Amino acid sequence: MPVRIVSLAAHSGAGKTTLSEALLLRSGAISRAGRVEDGTARSDHTDIEKAHGFSVTTGVLRLTHCGTDITLLDTPGYADFVREIRGGIRAADTAVILVSAVSGVEVGTERVWATADRFGMPRLIAVNQMDRERADYHAVLADLRASLSGPVAPAFLPLGEGADFRGVIDVLTGEVSPPQDLPPSDRAALGSAQAALTDAIVETDDDLMNRFLDGSPISTDELHAAFTRAVHAGTLYPVIPVSAHSGVGVDALLDLMVTGLRSARERGPVSGVDGQTRDPTPDAPFSARVWRVSLDPFVGKQAFIRVWSGTLRPGDTIRNTTQGGDLRAAHLYLPNGRDLTEVGELPAGSIGVLTKLPDLHAGDTLADPTDPILYDPLWLPDPAHTVAIHPAGRADEDRLGPALTRLTDEDPTLHYARDPQTGEGLLSGMGDLHLGIATERLAALGVNVTATTPRVPYRETIHAPAQAQGKHKKQSGGHGQYGDCHLRIEPGDGFSFRSAVVGGAIPGKYLPSIEKGVQDAMQRGPLAGYPLQDLHVTVLDGSYHDVDSSDLAFRAAGALALRGALEHARPGLLEPTRHLKVRAPARFTGDLLGDLQTRRARVQGIDTTGTVTTITALVPQAELHDYSAALRSLTGDRAAFSVTAGPYQPVPDHLTRKIIDARQEELTQA
Repeated sequence: MPVRIVSLAAHSGAGKTTLSEALLLRSGAISRAGRVEDGTARSDHTDIEKAHGFSVTTGVLRLTHCGTDITLLDTPGYADFVREIRGGIRAADTAVILVSAVSGVEVGTERVWATADRFGMPRLIAVNQMDRERADYHAVLADLRASLSGPVAPAFLPLGEGADFRGVIDVLTGEVSPPQDLPPSDRAALGSAQAALTDAIVETDDDLMNRFLDGSPISTDELHAAFTRAVHAGTLYPVIPVSAHSGVGVDALLDLMVTGLRSARERGPVSGVDGQTRDPTPDAPFSARVWRVSLDPFVGKQAFIRVWSGTLRPGDTIRNTTQGGDLRAAHLYLPNGRDLTEVGELPAGSIGVLTKLPDLHAGDTLADPTDPILYDPLWLPDPAHTVAIHPAGRADEDRLGPALTRLTDEDPTLHYARDPQTGEGLLSGMGDLHLGIATERLAALGVNVTATTPRVPYRETIHAPAQAQGKHKKQSGGHGQYGDCHLRIEPGDGFSFRSAVVGGAIPGKYLPSIEKGVQDAMQRGPLAGYPLQDLHVTVLDGSYHDVDSSDLAFRAAGALALRGALEHARPGLLEPTRHLKVRAPARFTGDLLGDLQTRRARVQGIDTTGTVTTITALVPQAELHDYSAALRSLTGDRAAFSVTAGPYQPVPDHLTRKIIDARQEELTQA
């Protein structure tokens, strides 16, 4: 039976899960469609998804239509769950990109489109929610052409819009689905669309182009064949209007998925990182990629794999070429919603599940040990949002480490680390929604934590040169302690330490001890007790005692000298910044810039492409703690952002006193 593995991807709210239910219903895979609102949708089957009413994981759904086995990978719409979105796209051969007929192209649409572009994935576009008020198919088409790369062409037209949406018109044949008469008012639009689609098709085929230019007739069958080749090759992206809610257009979409989307075999050889290739056939050497990992409370660890080549059977030895080491899968399963069906083999083109193999991770390559290959990793972004997590009690603290290991193993976009300056445990993810779900999952694992805004790791520095003497002298019977040095400190980039001592005033063996003393004193600055950075230290002079001098004494003298010099060096506060990149519909540009201004941001660039604007800015870390939620509120969840580490910069004078007072109170309470 022919196989199609299709990733269903969109911005949140476009109706992916509702469409997946409609596709299952129309194909006969189910007798009654589930509802997201009721928690009965097949792909949103976890407790967290039912509680929140949106997809958190990629649902794997299977159906059959026109003798073709179709596996749908229903990916989440929220960008916070990017590892599920990208994993689902990487596991598929083709994609159906869903766009709302009301909202049009949104940032999430652009992100999944760019991912599909990156991996050369053929795709078709379904304009959903055509039955809603203010649905506008032609406005969405213009939006698609302005915002997305590649040749977008309407393969179907809507018969009516909004409450009057009652059918779809095949542009090439003029047939209406469901069957009904085509009103005369729609015939002119159909003629224009046929001419435009014909132009788009012949541009993908040199032979047809030459015949077209010569004025030679081209049959509808020839256009259909060229259309299919172009869509399979990813050189034409057809658009179809549908309503997942009413079911109008869903039958035509199923037909288009069978004829328009390529099969696993038609994908062609798959390449490893070293240039090796594998044919996507059952008799080739086995290879697969783990595209997601989940932890089931009853089954345990589940590794979802896409078999790229060969055939895997129970008991076969396979090699994890990413991590190293061989393993044996005792049982093989086909997933379908929450169900797992044990099977006797997983041939090329299959989505399968391996269980009870703890050493598998998302992105791992599996291969025949006698013919290994390594595929590229999943390509996941860095975290964009961070919270500090605090265990509720001692028992939670004891269980936190193992629970976090399980979470980060399942979700590689979650990172946990302890801040060396503040001592807080920091959990980082793709946004506040992502981290909120993560804390809920910790609770489900028996670990209760409180999430708070992380303390800002301020630093201190100097703005003027200064010098001072540090003398450590102590006599208490027997050998005393004596160390004496004169230091000059200057503002600089980073830290440096050098000696300008002449004449042996300080033996060279004590210079490392002076440097250690300086570094000790740098851990607590003079303003608010934050670590010091960006200063150059020079040892000018000093003295020693043949008997009483020691490494310990000169270490103490170095610390004393630095503290003395800091009093005259105009110390100041520094704060960490972040490079921020925000992508949002252009209509929100003014609101976003106004919000960034309140956050003391320095806007570095504004770039508008199509209907989407990208803003880059340098923003103090202290001003970004609520940015994920604020951005969602400002744009109605139509924006996305990323952050990377930026430099430290001076704190404005009007904020310095407030930060110092808060720090002193914190130290007093500690």
